[in-house]
Amino acid sequence: MKKDTQVIHAGQDKTRNAGIVNTPVFHASTVVFANTAAMMEAQERNVKKREKHLFYGRRGTPTQWTLQEAISELEDAADTLLTPSGLSACTLAIMGCVKAGDHLLVTDSVYEPTRNFCDGFLSGFGVETTYYDPLIGAGIAALMKPNTTAVFCESPGSHTFEVQDLPAIANAAHAKGGAEKPVIVLCDNTWASPLFCQPLKLGCDVSIQAATKYVVGHSDAMVGTIAVNEMALPGVSKAISAVGITLAPDEAYLATRGLRTLSVRLKQHHLNAMKVAEWLETRPEVKRVLFPALPSDPGHELWKRDFSGACGLMGVVFKRTSYDAVHAMIDGMKLFPLGFSWGGFESLIAPSNPGRAAARTARPWTEPAPGLRLHIGLEDPDDLIADLEQGLARFNKALV
Repeated sequence: MKKDTQVIHAGQDKTRNAGIVNTPVFHASTVVFANTAAMMEAQERNVKKREKHLFYGRRGTPTQWTLQEAISELEDAADTLLTPSGLSACTLAIMGCVKAGDHLLVTDSVYEPTRNFCDGFLSGFGVETTYYDPLIGAGIAALMKPNTTAVFCESPGSHTFEVQDLPAIANAAHAKGGAEKPVIVLCDNTWASPLFCQPLKLGCDVSIQAATKYVVGHSDAMVGTIAVNEMALPGVSKAISAVGITLAPDEAYLATRGLRTLSVRLKQHHLNAMKVAEWLETRPEVKRVLFPALPSDPGHELWKRDFSGACGLMGVVFKRTSYDAVHAMIDGMKLFPLGFSWGGFESLIAPSNPGRAAARTARPWTEPAPGLRLHIGLEDPDDLIADLEQGLARFNKALV
């Protein structure tokens, strides 16, 4: 089944939903049982066997199960765990793979809040983190220690958009750990979504999404997903159960609803972003456009091998820049509001400075800063280009 069809039908179980096309929102905490035997059976099926069977609200309802099963099918996963945000998906997935005394390898291009979690929270519980060059590939084997238990990838990387060689990293990690002590490989797959990249098929054990972005697609719900293979499932499932994390049914419903149009939206994001990126490359102010779908991007060949499309998120590096110039550009934009996050239908703009001291340690970022991070939305790209052109005029005026 092709992805365009799969994304429409994945996770649907009309027999479970009384024939209703979109799984309704089940608000539930307490589930009552006819007798003790029924309660014990429900506990056995839900808790011990991990079946999708009503037991207690925190353990899930058909609303959450629909989203879990859909993401699992798209990611080719053994199961998917849901969390209340993309960051919680990253942190809980890591917690399911490490313990006190362990060593964790994390890409130097990682999402900064994930880095803060490793440096601030994990270190306090006796977990050591080493950051690695995102372009290291199979060379990551040299950084592994006897107590290394996990490798956390993000491809492309936040703000700098390096594409990692996931198969090479996964092969090196699994070979180093061996069958007796497997090293779990995790990947933040938010940029591509499971439609444009499937990390589990590339050798990773865990694929994480801030489904807040493209799956939800409308900037109105926060959702995290953790798709796991059989090897990673016990640890990650135990971590989420232990801390009592659950995703509210309303957010699960919005994510499932957004998922059904993900394919058509992503295709348009790709087309719009390519047109804007190609135009930006022609601008005299621009040194580099950080967008792996461009042939000029250093990660383009890996992107062509492992990805089937690109989203709307990219970076811009200027030849000469200043904060006054970037602020002048941003503050006058009409179609690019200034805001955090991305992945919705609207375009967004934000300043970017990946080279600050706290952001990189293994492979310093030396390009001129500040630059821009752009999310290209679903507006007509000609209108977006016109808005950016006027913005660059303000940029140039403030730079002089």
